[in-house]
Amino acid sequence: MSDLPTHFIRFADLPSRKRTHFTIEPDSDGRKAIAKTIHVLQVKKLRFDGVLIPTGKRDWRIEATLGATISQSCVISLDPVTTRIDEVITRSYISDFDKRDDASEDSEVEMSEDDTTDPLSETLDLIDVIAESLILIMPAYPRKNGIEAEVVGVTEPGKSVMTDEDARPFARLAAMRAAASTQNNGEDDGTCQE
Repeated sequence: MSDLPTHFIRFADLPSRKRTHFTIEPDSDGRKAIAKTIHVLQVKKLRFDGVLIPTGKRDWRIEATLGATISQSCVISLDPVTTRIDEVITRSYISDFDKRDDASEDSEVEMSEDDTTDPLSETLDLIDVIAESLILIMPAYPRKNGIEAEVVGVTEPGKSVMTDEDARPFARLAAMRAAASTQNNGEDDGTCQE
């Protein structure tokens, strides 16, 4: 098997006033290497098609579609589970990334929720963008249709297994209340009598 393929772009070499189109369709060896990198059984099909768009003086944005068919192991049975991915991918690369949230040492800095923006580097490997996107999009816990997880309860001998109901914050209080109600069973209606 060959090493992970590369598809490097150098931002300085791209035209700064027009879009640059790209299409990446790795061959069988490239898909095998990507499958190994992202820890899946197989990448059956893969196409990354899009444009690099200059924004501002030195910033760039990728707008692309990622189409892939991947095979993962079922988390329960380990049987192969096939997933089709068709996703729009957007990434921004900002030249003054470190300065955009510039703040004095005394002030609080709020973290941005935008995980599609990265600092601009000299070069970018579009294969890395593909691999990262697949990892974020593919099912974290793939499950084959019709397969259900078996519930196993383990506890010390002589004790009952803790249930989800037992783990609830007021479960013990409810159990104590129910026990008190059963014990009283009409003997005491909770009112004071003289």
